[in-house]
Amino acid sequence: MTKCKKKKRQDDFQKVKLKVGKTKPKADNATNINFRTKGINLTEQLKKDANAPTTHRKLNIKDLLSQLHHYSGTVKQGALVGLRELLTLHPSELDQHLSSLLSEAAAVFTDKDPNVRMSATRLLRFIAQSVPAERTSPFFPLLSAHLSCAMTHIETGIQEDALKVLDVLLDHYPALLAARPALLLTNFLELISHRSTGGGARKGQEGKGRSWALSVNPNRNMTGQQWRLTVLLRLGRFLQAVVEERRAEEGVACVSGDMFSVLNGQGGANAPLELNWEELTYRKGGFQVFEHSGAMPTPHSTFKLRPETEPGAGVSEGLGTGEAVRGFASTLVPLLLDVWVEASASDRSKTDSAHLLTPDAMSLMYQVLSILQLLRKLAPQREYQDTLDVWFRSEYLGDFKQHFMKNFPYGNLDTPKQRRKTDPKRSKQATTIPGQTVEPLALNVLLCQVMVSMVTLSQREGQAQEPDAEWLMPLRGFVQETLSSGAKLSQRHLHTLLETVWRMVITQRSRAVTEDLLQAVYVQYQQMNLNLQTRTLLLSFYSRLYLQEHNHTHIARSRVLSRWLAALPLQLSQLGHRNPALSDRLLLSIQAAASRGNKALLNSLHTHACRLYDPQEGSVVLLPAESQQRLVQLLYFLPVMSQGLLANLSRCCTAGRVSAGLAASLIRIIHLRSSLSGWSVGSQDATLRDVDYISFLFSTLTGFSSDELATLQEAGDESVLPPSPSPPQPLPHPLEQFTHHWDVVEEVCHCLETLGSRSQCFDVLQNGICKNLTGLAVIPDSMAAGLLRAVARLLDLSFLPSEPLLRFLSRCCLSLLSLLLTLQQDTASENNHKREAVWGACVAALSSIPRLLRLVLQSLRVRDLCEEELPQLAQILSLLLQHTALRNHMLANATLLQHIIQDLTRYCRGESKEQWMTDLLYCYSVTMATHRGNLGLRDIY
Repeated sequence: MTKCKKKKRQDDFQKVKLKVGKTKPKADNATNINFRTKGINLTEQLKKDANAPTTHRKLNIKDLLSQLHHYSGTVKQGALVGLRELLTLHPSELDQHLSSLLSEAAAVFTDKDPNVRMSATRLLRFIAQSVPAERTSPFFPLLSAHLSCAMTHIETGIQEDALKVLDVLLDHYPALLAARPALLLTNFLELISHRSTGGGARKGQEGKGRSWALSVNPNRNMTGQQWRLTVLLRLGRFLQAVVEERRAEEGVACVSGDMFSVLNGQGGANAPLELNWEELTYRKGGFQVFEHSGAMPTPHSTFKLRPETEPGAGVSEGLGTGEAVRGFASTLVPLLLDVWVEASASDRSKTDSAHLLTPDAMSLMYQVLSILQLLRKLAPQREYQDTLDVWFRSEYLGDFKQHFMKNFPYGNLDTPKQRRKTDPKRSKQATTIPGQTVEPLALNVLLCQVMVSMVTLSQREGQAQEPDAEWLMPLRGFVQETLSSGAKLSQRHLHTLLETVWRMVITQRSRAVTEDLLQAVYVQYQQMNLNLQTRTLLLSFYSRLYLQEHNHTHIARSRVLSRWLAALPLQLSQLGHRNPALSDRLLLSIQAAASRGNKALLNSLHTHACRLYDPQEGSVVLLPAESQQRLVQLLYFLPVMSQGLLANLSRCCTAGRVSAGLAASLIRIIHLRSSLSGWSVGSQDATLRDVDYISFLFSTLTGFSSDELATLQEAGDESVLPPSPSPPQPLPHPLEQFTHHWDVVEEVCHCLETLGSRSQCFDVLQNGICKNLTGLAVIPDSMAAGLLRAVARLLDLSFLPSEPLLRFLSRCCLSLLSLLLTLQQDTASENNHKREAVWGACVAALSSIPRLLRLVLQSLRVRDLCEEELPQLAQILSLLLQHTALRNHMLANATLLQHIIQDLTRYCRGESKEQWMTDLLYCYSVTMATHRGNLGLRDIY
């Protein structure tokens, strides 16, 4: 048998045999050192920015933000404190790193260290105080997410600190929070309750919305009642923010005076479209009229998109629909009732009187009622408000009567203070509860508002009144007693009481109840030294209630409303300009009643009209322009205008205390109320006599009363208007006063032209001038220009003016022509209007009355003038010769004109006569040459 040779196995690590004298072989992992190295300097990377702002610890914002990720709570707290210090010293860093600051601060809302959470809340408050909501809105979803995590955290301390973060956001960003109500509302529910795990049969017995039950956590540092009060305080503030944001989106004004319109089912107020018809009449282009006065209309549609989540999932679908609001209310209201039942049971053990409550119980009940009232206002549109109120009544009226009305009204339980050693732990716990002391009056008033809101809609649905009378009578008695007591109420309490009275008056439909309630409110209205907000609130209440007369017969002809309306004109005259805002509110109420023809108000307005429209101390000249316009509009409703009132109105138009446009409106209103205007106002008596109306127009045309003209004559100097035949100088007036009077004269002339017979109107004007003005020695320039303007517009060709009128007008022409020369020397552009008005009045009068021009030329006696007055006379003649409309009339008096020029040439001596005399001779030669050329052409053809 052959012998097999065994194969030798090769080892993994063979040992190399070294021999003496041989070079040792290199190892496989030997390092090759045959290379050269060079150094790399990173000085810029390791160097810190010396210009970057730092804290006192030499840390910049990047260092502080990086420390927020440290595991140590002390380091994170120091970083948050350092961020506050850095942002305080360098506010510009906040704008550059806003995103990082908000994200890092929000990330530590759920930190396990309470000191870190407290520092984060302080940092967030500092940022919120410095950054507006517009700049925070892009980062707010992240803040809201971290807040939700903190509110639903398993640690009770984190939940309590989350409410402090919520306080910061409610203080500074309520609109941003209100934009995402669904998730936060669910978080509020989870803070005080939990989902019940009962079977289906039990759930059906409890009814809809009973899937949540109150929860108690024994690990908290406060009692369950205190914790629920803390949560309900924040829930009430959050719901208030949601309601205000919804009103802003719908365009409903959230002022106290507009709340009553909301109660009556009316929408918000749109800005009116104001048009100036005087400007649009002469404008070639058109104007745009927008629907709804330029405001966006509220869409009313029954179409509804499919919700993103399945219905019935709590409040996850938000509050955008009426069904969602009802679903959330069906979950929350039973919890609120359970909270109050538990608190009242524990509170009843402390006293035998059930209507006396401890401060904690009173605060808790106030928050419950506040949330119930806010739930009613969460309806997305006004048409869902009634539906939601009907649902509240049908579901919870019995519970409200049992738990709230049984012991109404409530009072405060006085608990004696025991002297004992205070526990620091308990005192610290007490300071963490943000509950505020609630007065019994505030609680009872709010309860009245909540309960009366239900009885209102029951009447609209046609239900009987008898079941509600039992529990409604204590409410009405409390409201009447509170208002009639004479005590001054805060604006918030008064607004709630007025809202309650409004609903009672609208729903009870009883004249006796209405009179009693309005009389109680009138006691508050008659109080002295009320602030503007309170007085405005009462005025708005009465005014809006008066506007409901046509819909409610029990409000019509109310004695209290009539007494209130009759006192308004006297109050307006006494108030004057001391409070323009309140005067404007009074005017709005007076205007509303006057437009409806309320006799009590119109008679009172007629009694105090002379005081209201006094040209010196009346409201019409002391109030702002908008209020002045309302006062002028009231003249259209006055039953009678006395002679004294017309005299005051005339002075108001001419004194310049009201604008020219408003004065023109006043004149037009009086013109329409006159029988001479041709407007028929039914069978009622004439508002003013024809003779009084003509006197008003004449006084307004002259611009001065008889007493003022007499004063001017006594104070005038002979140099102003001397009796010599030389060109007289008028009494100049400021440009603003002259322009104002000129605009008024245009409106008076327009009214005189529409009176009918122009010849009779001119005869009346002529008699007025001759009897009152011809003997004046001093004539104001505005009056002279206005008279010439009126005479030129009213003169009929078939009527010959009298000689005294023509002589008076010739003196006015000479006065204005001399004034025109003075104005031409003044190159100021603001005098252009006055120059054009004066020259236009003179030309119109001289061209329409040829004899007037002849009298003017006859009064120019050169021999009676001194040498200094001759250039002025020559300049007047040059002006008359240059005007085309007067050229034919000047040629008709060529002989008289030639004699005047010859006398000027004869009496002028020296070389100074050359320029003005040369100009006069040139104008005269051009006029005569043109006349001869026209005669030659006529002879040829």
